[in-house]
Amino acid sequence: MSARFEEIDRRDTPIGTISLRRRLEPSLRIDVYEVKLGDEFLMSSLFPVAEIELARLGLARVSGTGLDVVVGGLGLGYTARAALADPRVRSLTVVERLGAVIEWHREGLLPHAAELTADPRTRLVCGDFFAMANGAGFDPDAPGRRFDAVLLDVDHTPRQVLHPSHAAFYRREGLRRLTDHLLPGGAFALWSNDPPDEEFTRTLAEVFTRPVAQVVRFHNHLQDREATNTVYLAEWAAPPGPDRHQRTGSGPEQGAGQGNQRSDQQGAAGPDTGHRTHRQ
Repeated sequence: MSARFEEIDRRDTPIGTISLRRRLEPSLRIDVYEVKLGDEFLMSSLFPVAEIELARLGLARVSGTGLDVVVGGLGLGYTARAALADPRVRSLTVVERLGAVIEWHREGLLPHAAELTADPRTRLVCGDFFAMANGAGFDPDAPGRRFDAVLLDVDHTPRQVLHPSHAAFYRREGLRRLTDHLLPGGAFALWSNDPPDEEFTRTLAEVFTRPVAQVVRFHNHLQDREATNTVYLAEWAAPPGPDRHQRTGSGPEQGAGQGNQRSDQQGAAGPDTGHRTHRQ
């Protein structure tokens, strides 16, 4: 265990000062890693259950092997590492708005960061997930590339977004544009801090098949009570076509070592799209 408190890094960014801290949680006698933007808590390692379930449940909706996966929002890396734990995953593209968060992982300032950055399947892209979803896609080297799954953990909920520019993504037309980047039979999974939103589930049903709001339960150690998050799950059923990895725009295979060789820069306006409020 570490000292009771340590500020590991502090950076000035276009959206304010972001800091990475490590503290000892005395009730559990464990180190807790936290990220703050100014005085606001953005993320914590204390409750990672739903982030892990986002990857597990999302990938369970996809059949086959050799899967190409996108994670929107790097954060502390729980969703990305959980995706890599699925042996069917061939490539993992992680889109994160703040370059500082990517650097923390590459510099090993977070526990288990090497599990992500040293894996040759991983590629970290610095960019705005929402702008990319509305444009040429998530692979700067292959515009129009399609993926087997998109796992998104950025905003607090589909209604409580970090920036007004994100709101359009959660409406019918924004979700429809996302299907331009999914292979037939591909899956979309979304983390939310709130209980299931029936209206948003109906919106999902206008674009995707088999939409469901899955409640994820976990124990809140600090308050000694059960807590919940929601993971929305849906699939995209398109007309039959060629084999998924023969399809035009499905993108190249990720070369060995590509993920830990560089962090791709994708120009984007707007605030960070990889963070949310600290939740308990």
